[in-house]
Amino acid sequence: MKKILLLIISIMVVFGAALPAQAFEAGVRGYYWFPTISGDVKYSDGSLNGTKLDLEDDLNIDDEYYPVGEVFIGGGDHHLSFSFYRADYDGTATLTEDINFGGETFPAGDRIKSSLEYDVYDLTYQYDLLDLENVLAGFSLGLVGRLRVYDVEVEIKSRTVDQSEKEDYTVPIPLFGLNLHLGILADVLEARILASGIGYWDGYMVDGQAELSFTPIPFVDIHAGYRTFFVDVDASDFELNYNTSGFYGGVTISF
Repeated sequence: MKKILLLIISIMVVFGAALPAQAFEAGVRGYYWFPTISGDVKYSDGSLNGTKLDLEDDLNIDDEYYPVGEVFIGGGDHHLSFSFYRADYDGTATLTEDINFGGETFPAGDRIKSSLEYDVYDLTYQYDLLDLENVLAGFSLGLVGRLRVYDVEVEIKSRTVDQSEKEDYTVPIPLFGLNLHLGILADVLEARILASGIGYWDGYMVDGQAELSFTPIPFVDIHAGYRTFFVDVDASDFELNYNTSGFYGGVTISF
């Protein structure tokens, strides 16, 4: 984690130093996300095929809510931001049938505790393809490239006997998309839609959000919206497919 943060800080410092001083902008953004979760996980061990487990029905994973933090800098047509959040889900269930997870067999009737934890590091660059901020209430369209480091851990523990199994999976994933900004009422009320994703040989990832922001005083935005995040990882013996979607609300302070 420290190496990732150090690398991202270095990139943002170099990027900021290269921007023209007269067009420089910077700020911080934070919001609280209230998503629901759905999906499944499967972890095999070579010759022993794992059981596909539904996160809600089989593992009784509960919904969790968590903060997302972001810093950003930019100038002219170029913008760079870094965001981070950590999700920590868990659940307790009594098995109705035998399951296999990572070579460990958990028998029917066993009381298990499951956890799904992941960190998401997101470095995003945007280039403005079209900027009509001085026309009507304002309109811009940006091309987005993202480098997302996804660090996930899934674990199942028996609460009946001393038995547990977990899988760690870390992967950097590039994403590409568009960011649409629309001024509804001059610089007071604005709408934004950001969508990005990628499909690759062992899965896909899609992230999209839409929001409205209100600027009651200069340099301060209050915003609320809806975000949906799809993940499908299929890497040899490990499969994870889930969606987190829900509303969020937060504040942006710019300088």
